[in-house]
Amino acid sequence: MSQNSIPDFFVYGEPARPLDVGFLHVETVLARGSIHLGEVAAHKHPQMGQITFWTSGSGTYRIEDRSWDFSAPAVSFVPSTIVHGFSIGPGTDATVVSVADDALAVLAGHSLLPLDRPVFADGQPDRVAWKRLADVLEMIAAEYAEAQAGSDKVLPSLIAAALCHIARLSPEVRNPAGSSDASLALGLRRLVDRHFRDNWPVDRYVQALATTPHLLDKAAHGVLGSGVKRVVGERRLLEAKRLLLFTVRTVEDIAYEIGFDDPAYFSRFFRERTGEAPAAWRRRQLRRG
Repeated sequence: MSQNSIPDFFVYGEPARPLDVGFLHVETVLARGSIHLGEVAAHKHPQMGQITFWTSGSGTYRIEDRSWDFSAPAVSFVPSTIVHGFSIGPGTDATVVSVADDALAVLAGHSLLPLDRPVFADGQPDRVAWKRLADVLEMIAAEYAEAQAGSDKVLPSLIAAALCHIARLSPEVRNPAGSSDASLALGLRRLVDRHFRDNWPVDRYVQALATTPHLLDKAAHGVLGSGVKRVVGERRLLEAKRLLLFTVRTVEDIAYEIGFDDPAYFSRFFRERTGEAPAAWRRRQLRRG
């Protein structure tokens, strides 16, 4: 590992580029087999989320600092900017549906699945929910490949259905809050992603979202599971973990990168949330990897 940043891709192996409004892309993992050879290194997509539905074989799927050993069927949803990668054995394949953030925002009100955090689900292949998800993904792939008249109307509905099936399969997904709370919380998440390094006070987020402290806190707790300050802290922690795990930057450099003026204070912040100093956490994670 020699990189100092985590690569951004359009699709794996292609540099990130601006996306058209409503961008959608569907392909199989094996279609890029000659590029990744079964080992997709840690990367992220800056402007789109991805559904990956494993239809055959087995492997290890990684999202941020978590990993799962899986056998098909298995499925993930990874929002934009979330670091992910995988290792798979011969003959393993999946359908990958990539959807631009603006299109996902339109679908948010029609999905049981919260679209601001990653989800991975596997197990119990005899459940009827897996067949229903497989049927929907097959229809998505066919509509995308055939590009018949009206496919731009059909595909969003199918993707919303796929997201709902993923929510049903995931034990971690809670019932989402009302659509207004969900919209406000997603707006907060987007602002935090842009400004977590800037030490914005809560009032700055309230003003930017044209709401009240009470409504923002309610939406943050209901959809994201914690208050605004905690959401910002967790985003800084996530970025710290990414940089510790996927780059060779020093702890001091990482502290400054995520908005801490004092590396010692960053180390205390990190230890309070993980139980370990940053350097110790990095060593343990790299030994596991």
